Amino acid sequence: QVQLVESGGGLVQAGGSLRLSCAASGRGFITYHMGWFRQAAGREREFVAAINWRGDSTYYLDFVKGRFTISRDNVKNTVYLQMSSLKPEDTAVYYCAADQAMGRGPSYAQSDYDYWGQGIQVTVSS
Repeated sequence: QVQLVESGGGLVQAGGSLRLSCAASGRGFITYHMGWFRQAAGREREFVAAINWRGDSTYYLDFVKGRFTISRDNVKNTVYLQMSSLKPEDTAVYYCAADQAMGRGPSYAQSDYDYWGQGIQVTVSS
């Protein structure tokens, strides 16, 4: 069992930056691939980024490539999402999630993730 708690959200102007953190407690963090998803008002939750358990492979939604960076610290049991050049379209509740994958890389599919944080609001003003 893994518990996930996001932090670092808030209000930022367009063009600004934020770093989200997701702290994991419980056992086995290093064995999980980790992902970030987001859900804007009136829209379905969507994949944003994922990182494998070793931290040497990353995957991104096309819309955020070159602007967002996912990383992890397996000593601190934390995954990060550095967001730069933020746009109003990035406004959403952001969720981190843990994927206890066996024998495959990180998934883009929400259904493959086993544990979820409670979500944190990111608002980008124009």
